[in-house]
Amino acid sequence: MSIITLIATVLLPPLGVALKHGIGGTFLINLILTLILFVPGLIHGLYVNYAR
Repeated sequence: MSIITLIATVLLPPLGVALKHGIGGTFLINLILTLILFVPGLIHGLYVNYAR
């Protein structure tokens, strides 16, 4: 499932975060960052899914 999560995170960061962590605070933060600008949402999604 890791490769699916990675692809989802790169294409649509909130989806990747939701797949790994569910709908919660982390998802909402990522959604707001993605709506402001795509790159911060992407960076946050990669950090949350793979650096922790």
